[in-house]
Amino acid sequence: MSGDYEPLIGESEIDEGEKRKLGSQRRTAVIVLAAVAIIFALLFLWRSWLNAAPPPAAPPATAVVATVVQPSAVPVALEAVGSLRAVREVTLAPEVAGRVTAIGFNGGERIGAGATLVQLYDGPERADRAAAVARAEFARLQLARARELVPSGAESREMLQQRQAEYDQARAAVQQLDARLVQKRIAAPFSGSIGVRRINRGQYLNPGDQIATLTDLSQLYADFSVPQQDLTKLRVGGEVQVTSDAWPGRRFTARVTTIEPRIAEDSRNIWVRAILANPDQALRPGMYIRAALSLPPIPAALVVPTTAIMTSAQGNSVVVIRGKSARREGKAEQVAVTTGRRFGDYVVVTRGLKADDVVVTEGQLRVQPGATLRVSRLIPASWR
Repeated sequence: MSGDYEPLIGESEIDEGEKRKLGSQRRTAVIVLAAVAIIFALLFLWRSWLNAAPPPAAPPATAVVATVVQPSAVPVALEAVGSLRAVREVTLAPEVAGRVTAIGFNGGERIGAGATLVQLYDGPERADRAAAVARAEFARLQLARARELVPSGAESREMLQQRQAEYDQARAAVQQLDARLVQKRIAAPFSGSIGVRRINRGQYLNPGDQIATLTDLSQLYADFSVPQQDLTKLRVGGEVQVTSDAWPGRRFTARVTTIEPRIAEDSRNIWVRAILANPDQALRPGMYIRAALSLPPIPAALVVPTTAIMTSAQGNSVVVIRGKSARREGKAEQVAVTTGRRFGDYVVVTRGLKADDVVVTEGQLRVQPGATLRVSRLIPASWR
């Protein structure tokens, strides 16, 4: 009988059964652990979802004021600054020296043409005129007697010629004294308004001393200058709209009467003069004015309020509302534009916009590109 051990029948089968049993237990434990881990993970995710903050709500639409761009004919004007001058104005002054004996006006009055304003002392001239009239009358009688005697030969023809010369000289002396008397009387050369009186009765005046200023306010000149590059736009008879700070909102119409043929060398500007009626005397000489020379209008121009234009280092731009219902709401888009002439509170856009674009006119400074916009008020498209 051998000394080696031999397993009993069925012993190996028992060991294999135990191994399978242990393997099954291990798999079960792994599955349980995995299930527990999954449960814990699901519980953690569920709890995190419960405690998580709600997603942020979409920002509300920004309310803005907008306008719809429509093409229209825009009047064009060549604008300049200038001043008013009187068509007829004179500073009254005596031609000869004399003492003031009478003053026939008060400052600020309306004076008619030919009215006596100042009378200088003319007593010597009147006495000299009376003597000259007497000499002229005597010379006339001598001439008449000579004409009667010459046909009969009692007077020579040379004597008749001498009498004629004496009479002519006497008449000339009277006319000379009349002229001197006229110089002693300062009269209004035309109708107008007289200014502040600068003399008093009894005052001695020298030739050229200022008495007052007489101005006709019924018509005024509007003088202004424009750059030489605008020479081709000027024409006599052109309409000029005149405005003054003294009368806000009021316009006065003038017509170009003179275009200076010579261009100023210092400024390269052209001097233009227009005349305007001033029946109510609202305007006065010396006033600072703004003159707008009317030019042919720009057809089919796109006009927006100046408040719609945003200016930056990159240039001018506007905010346009995009979308199917842009007149009510839409997305903001910043568009670069090129501007042209300005008139009042509006400006012509020459590039960047097209007809029917909805442009923001108020509130665009707080709007970012792509933001949702709501039109709270749609202003009329017409600039008029």
